Amino acid sequence: MASPRIIMKLVVADIRLEPGDVRIIALRHPRKSCLPPFDPGSHVDVHLPDRKVRQYSLCGNPTDLSRYVIAVKREAAGRGGSAWIHDTIVTGAELPVSHPRNHFALAVSEGPTWLLAGGIGITPLLAMARALERQSKPFVLHYFTRSRKQAPLLPTIERDLTPDNVRLHFDDEPGSRQDIEALLSQRPADGQLYYCGPPGFMAIIDRAASSWPAGTAHFEAFQPAASEAPAEPFTIVLRNGTMVPVAADTTALAALRAAGVALTASCENGVCGTCECGYVEGYPIHQDAVLSNTARARRFIPCVSRAKGVLKLDL
Repeated sequence: MASPRIIMKLVVADIRLEPGDVRIIALRHPRKSCLPPFDPGSHVDVHLPDRKVRQYSLCGNPTDLSRYVIAVKREAAGRGGSAWIHDTIVTGAELPVSHPRNHFALAVSEGPTWLLAGGIGITPLLAMARALERQSKPFVLHYFTRSRKQAPLLPTIERDLTPDNVRLHFDDEPGSRQDIEALLSQRPADGQLYYCGPPGFMAIIDRAASSWPAGTAHFEAFQPAASEAPAEPFTIVLRNGTMVPVAADTTALAALRAAGVALTASCENGVCGTCECGYVEGYPIHQDAVLSNTARARRFIPCVSRAKGVLKLDL
C-alpha cells in the first residue's frame, strides 16, 4: 500500500499562456530556496479546494530546484480541475502540492531513446529530452500536434534542444507528417521508447510498438483506455480471510474502504498509482494506465480495475 505523500504549500510565482489553451505555471516554496529534487518523468499532485486531486508532470529543468513548472491544458470535457486552475489561479496564489513521484522514469540505456509526444503529452518528455541532451545521450523527440499554432511549449523546445534531436509533425503541414506504425517498425538496436499523449495517440503507439521487446516501451497516460465490457460483480479476499463483495456499480477501492481498509488514493482514475496494491491469487481485469505488463502479473489498481470471480489481495 502506498504511503501518504508529503504536501507542501507552494506559491504561484508566474503564469504564462501557451498555444492550445495551456497555462504554464511556475511554483516556488514561500520560505525555502530549493524544492525536493525530481527526475525526468516525475509528476506532482495538485490538491484543489473541493478535495479533487490532479496529477501534472514536471516539465521544468530538474537541475533548477528553485521552482516546479507544470503545464495545465483546459479540458472542456474534463472533470473540472483544469477549468478551476485556469479560471481561479493567479500569481501569488497558494496551492497544496505533493512531493514529486516518478512511475515514468528514464531507464539506463546504451542505445538511442525515442520520445514520442502528442500535444500536452510533451510535458514529461521535455524534461527527459533536456536530461538526455545534457548527458550527451543519443535521442530523438517526435512532437505531434494539430498545427504550430496549437503546439504548447514549442518555443521552449526550439530554444532548449538541438534541432537535430527534434522532429516536428503537424497535421496541417503534409510534409511534416509521420506514419507512426512505419516509424516504430524500424526499432534501433538497444532502443528505448517513451510516449505520452491523448488516448487516440496512445492507442496508435500501443499497437505500433506491440512487437518491441518487453521492457523497452514505456508510457504515461492521462486516462485509462475506455472499457467496452460491462462491469461484473466479484469478490475480494484479504490476507486475514475477510471477504469483500464488489458490486457491479462499485469500485474495488470503494468496497475496500467500506470494509474498513484504509487504502490511500489520489486520482481515483487509474493514472497515478497511489492506491496500488499486490494480489496473490485470481484473475484481475486491469483497467489502469499505470502498471507495466510485467507489474500486472502481481500488482493491482483498485480505483478502476476489476476481477473475475475471486481476487485475493495482499492487504
